[in-house]
Amino acid sequence: MTMPAPIISSPMAIEKDWIDYNGHLNMAYYNVLFDRCSDEAFELMGMGPNYARDRRLTIYTAEVHVCYVQELHLDHKVKVSFQLIDHDEKRLRAYQEIRHVDGWLAATSEQLALHVDMAGPRVAPFPADVMAQVEAMRAAHAALPMPERAGRSIGIKRKSA
Repeated sequence: MTMPAPIISSPMAIEKDWIDYNGHLNMAYYNVLFDRCSDEAFELMGMGPNYARDRRLTIYTAEVHVCYVQELHLDHKVKVSFQLIDHDEKRLRAYQEIRHVDGWLAATSEQLALHVDMAGPRVAPFPADVMAQVEAMRAAHAALPMPERAGRSIGIKRKSA
């Protein structure tokens, strides 16, 4: 199977209950949208719900950095991308974007995920069959440019006096 590069979700609608008192998408639900796309990517790498149920291995999120770029509202439809930008024997580093179906950028997310043996739970190496799928996705995504927003840190820039 050829891995898409990047992975692009089907269009997703903003749900009424996700709108906050400011009239736009509550910050928590951006992560729901990112997560739904991540689940599609994990399934392609052999780590979907059946993997957790049958093999008692799964993915845990260790760190996330979200940038909210432009507000989303109830009538908006979005697509979410997933780009695997790095991995090792136990970890995945991914970059995602939420884009309105018209193409404008709403938010970005960079995540570090851990492969976990649920019996511990403890971080564990990917089994060989899953590692082969991770490496196939990474190879497909290696031709993509490093996202400009990847590797950002949080800080307050001060103006010199």
